[in-house]
Amino acid sequence: MKKRKTILDIGLMKQQQDKISVLTAYDYPFAQLMDSVGIDIILVGDSVGSVFSGYDNTLPVTVEEMLYHTRAVVRGSQQALIVTDMPFMSYQIDLPDARKNAGRLIKEGGAQAVKLEGGEHMAATIRAIVDIDIPVMGHIGLTPQSIHRMGGFKVQGREEEQARRILADAKAVEDAGAFAVVLEGIPRNLAKAVTAALSIPTIGIGAGADCDGQVLVIHDILGLCDKYSPKFVKRYADISATISSGIEQYIKEVKAGDFPTTDHSFK
Repeated sequence: MKKRKTILDIGLMKQQQDKISVLTAYDYPFAQLMDSVGIDIILVGDSVGSVFSGYDNTLPVTVEEMLYHTRAVVRGSQQALIVTDMPFMSYQIDLPDARKNAGRLIKEGGAQAVKLEGGEHMAATIRAIVDIDIPVMGHIGLTPQSIHRMGGFKVQGREEEQARRILADAKAVEDAGAFAVVLEGIPRNLAKAVTAALSIPTIGIGAGADCDGQVLVIHDILGLCDKYSPKFVKRYADISATISSGIEQYIKEVKAGDFPTTDHSFK
């Protein structure tokens, strides 16, 4: 039986300077594909709201939706560490609510860890969840659940005071017991400084090459989502055109009566 990665394995990767690969997945087929080629971490991101469900942002996503997608991803994977996002308002209200929702994502969803956004102001929440033996990945810098406060998806930490605050957030997340932290939308030099200052792994997205690992959205790297085109996304394949071509050919054959043939029919 294949061995699933643990948070201890991920921590060791930083110590050994072995870069950590992370991708989002929201369903069984993509989880299978990622797992089969050796992805280290699969993040069941609340980006499912924008990428999969067509919302304008991540804010409408519910715990029930995250549970549904987490279960699908867990069934499709055997080796990757599965981390699930805690959606907006599932951990911000109070500590008992945060612990309960984190517990549901582990117990009912099957994830091995949860991720939540916020630095110093979320340290007590991270600590409360870690204290009931649920591993937590932090997320600082550009935090999508805070887009209204930030005025949109804007790079964070370019100003000196903001950079100091992000570094303080990173240390607070580590001190609270998080096993790793996502650094999103911050300058490369700041991400490098944060990575050097922490003993836990940093996972970058739009934070440069000096982080301990990188995460991207699977639909972005495969050309399946044209809704947004962030500077930090690299398209590794364009399967959108292939899919469209296949669908067009299917429509053409159905309308012409060329499908199904006898090869696709029963006697």
